Amino acid sequence: MPRTRSKLLGTLCIVLLSLFSVANAQEKKIEETFLIPYIQQLENKFEVKFSYADADIGSVKIIIPESEVLAEILNHIRIQTKLQIQKLNERYYTIVNINSLSICGIVLDNFEQNTVSGATVEVLGTNKAVVTDSLGSFSLDNIPTNAKIQIKHIGFKPLFVDAASLKNSDPCQTLLLGQFYQQLEEVVVFEFLTKGLVKQFDASIDMNTDEFGILPGLIEPDILQTVQALPGIKSIDETVSDINIRGGSNDQNLILWDGIKMYQSGHFFGLISAFNPFLTDKVTLIKNGTSAQYGDGVSGIIDMRTNNELTEDFYGGAGFNLISGDVHGQIPLGEKIALQFSGRRAFTDFLNTNTFSNFFTKAFLNNQVRDGLSQSVDVERDDTFYFYDFTGKVLYDINSDQKLRFSFINMNNFLDYSELDLNTNSSTSSALDQTNYSFGGSLESKWTDKFSTFMNTYYSNYNLDAVNIDATGRQIFSQSNTVIENAFRLNTNLKINTNLDWLNGYQLTETSITDFADVTLPPFSRNVKDIVKMHAFFSELGYVSKNEKLHLRGGARLNYYDNPNTFTEFVIEPRLNLNYAFTRELKAMILGEYKSQATNQVIDLEQNFLGIEKRRWILSNGDNLPITKSKQVSFGINYDSRDFYIGVEGFYKEVNGINTSTQGFESQNQFNSEDGEIGKYDVKGIEFLINKKTSKYSVWASYAYNLNNYTFDDVVPPTFPNNFDIRHTATFAGTYTFNKLKIGIGLNYRTGKPFTEPDTDNPLDTTFFPARINYNTVNSSRLTEYLRADASAIYNFKLSSDIKASAGISVLNFTDRLNLLNTYYQVNDLNVIETVESFSLGLTPNFSFRVKF
Repeated sequence: MPRTRSKLLGTLCIVLLSLFSVANAQEKKIEETFLIPYIQQLENKFEVKFSYADADIGSVKIIIPESEVLAEILNHIRIQTKLQIQKLNERYYTIVNINSLSICGIVLDNFEQNTVSGATVEVLGTNKAVVTDSLGSFSLDNIPTNAKIQIKHIGFKPLFVDAASLKNSDPCQTLLLGQFYQQLEEVVVFEFLTKGLVKQFDASIDMNTDEFGILPGLIEPDILQTVQALPGIKSIDETVSDINIRGGSNDQNLILWDGIKMYQSGHFFGLISAFNPFLTDKVTLIKNGTSAQYGDGVSGIIDMRTNNELTEDFYGGAGFNLISGDVHGQIPLGEKIALQFSGRRAFTDFLNTNTFSNFFTKAFLNNQVRDGLSQSVDVERDDTFYFYDFTGKVLYDINSDQKLRFSFINMNNFLDYSELDLNTNSSTSSALDQTNYSFGGSLESKWTDKFSTFMNTYYSNYNLDAVNIDATGRQIFSQSNTVIENAFRLNTNLKINTNLDWLNGYQLTETSITDFADVTLPPFSRNVKDIVKMHAFFSELGYVSKNEKLHLRGGARLNYYDNPNTFTEFVIEPRLNLNYAFTRELKAMILGEYKSQATNQVIDLEQNFLGIEKRRWILSNGDNLPITKSKQVSFGINYDSRDFYIGVEGFYKEVNGINTSTQGFESQNQFNSEDGEIGKYDVKGIEFLINKKTSKYSVWASYAYNLNNYTFDDVVPPTFPNNFDIRHTATFAGTYTFNKLKIGIGLNYRTGKPFTEPDTDNPLDTTFFPARINYNTVNSSRLTEYLRADASAIYNFKLSSDIKASAGISVLNFTDRLNLLNTYYQVNDLNVIETVESFSLGLTPNFSFRVKF
């Protein structure tokens, strides 16, 4: 028994000692530490150095090895962590996480697949993050294979992806961010006709040139050509320098570039827009319901704004077509400052393409004379023509609440043309130099969450010098027209509450115009300089109901016009913009406005050789050319879902204070007054648009009806059709996108414009010298209808991961239909009436190639 007890006690002791040993071993085994501080201990202990990335091993823990031998310790760490530890020499080692990888991606939106710049790409659980560049691209190195990536941007739903799915590849993985739509009735806007054209809730149209898709006949986002795709806007002579908005003349449009009023809008005598679109961030078109902060523009407003945001990376692009080449870009000069630039120049003075020949023929050589002496066809021509424009902008963010901007634009058209008739040895020559340079600055300040201000000032200088010598050499017409304008504007905006905003402001504009003209036959000379100052105070309230169904903006503008030589006048201009959403898709609007302006374009010698010469800017004088005033009201209703839009709008507009000299009458002698007659015009119209749009195609049809009449009390009859009275205008067009190819085709139709024919019974009055034409009732005849079909195609591709490219081809008037644009009459040296007819562009192809980086 004692022996058995002794044996049991011995066994128990052995068991207890074993348990203690195991427990002690376990206690040592669970002793853990972070790897980096342990490595630092090893460096001190063994006098070695380890090279590693904190992001690779910063979160790694290990069980402290028992060994005192460095090689065994490192082997133990390898086994535990799977890290790659490499001995470089007796002193230096590297540690690499073989479980990390490099990733890259391109972030697009999931609706239009536009690039999303400024999106935050974050590696969750680490301090690694990056922002996408202007192309929507990003890249990151040394990312754990099991990491989660979060991509987020304001206006989009956050996207979570596995890092392993973004492993570096060529091309990088494309990621689509879902757009975030707030459940608000009025936030939804319809992007119609093509990508980049958006109708806002206040009935204005926004155009984003960077997102621009394709329109028939256009391969580049020409701003002033694009707006003509919208109902109610057209050019009866196929130019961008003579745009008619709801029956108004071109000088009744307010064209702004970075807040600067532009007095020149076209190159190539109106066939090409003078504004480079590739740095233009947004274009806003307003036909009615204008904000009280805008003055001028009794017919409409085209407000162009260049890119206004700083970026960390350089971006830009370049391209050419068969008329000109251009380049643009933005260069960051620091964290708070950047420089934008753009430049374009025609190569028409040293390269003659088919496109240039067609444009030149349209501008100068398409007038056909019949019923009298025919023009000689055996001629020798010598011409030098080119145009250029360049812009610059400095962007400086003083801080997060104050942004300072300086902008500059310069544009020029130059022509030296002569024509020798080899049969008669007579020559005709014309020279033209048309220049505009302007610069301005703005300061945008946010003082509190509820109060902000915006200051804008500019200087603008437009100059036209031209001379024309006719074939006889007896009539020499010289003209000089200079416009100098200085302006300052201050806006204040107070957010009274979440539903109510209050805009107030003051604007001072001083416009000086010098007008010189000299004609040798018949003898005439004029040299006039005039100045008008305008002080304007405006106030406007903007209200949004809590349920977001009602949007109301109403205010008034008080203008004080001061011409120190002739007149002063106060003009009050109330404004209204009311929009109500019955449902998310169905909306109605009532718009109204009073507007006024003191600048006008007088059209002299409509039949002279150079079309651009006939337009000169002058100021209202309170006498034969009063302040031009307009009033307009419109009512519209539209239905817009995500892929379907249908809208109709009716309007009435009346413009008072116009002069016959500003309207382009070509039967000059029908008005006896030397200073012209003062009158008005009124337009009643309706505009209709239907558009079906998906991610692949867009098809639309539009129609506009205008009844546009002049009233001049001293003319018989006093009421007759306006020169821009185009009763019916219709468009049917469509675009289709197939992978990287975009195609557009469209048909444009309109009825003919009015004109005045000679009296068939007594066409010529020979009691005058030179003889004069006796005309029928004013604008009692009409030209034939206009019909033109256009097509275009653009193919987008990549030259590299950072360089995008596109190639495009367009054909204007691909049926080569001969459309009559204008008819007028003149008396030749034999006292025979000649009929002069001008025609549209014929079949005109164009090609473009662009790169974007």
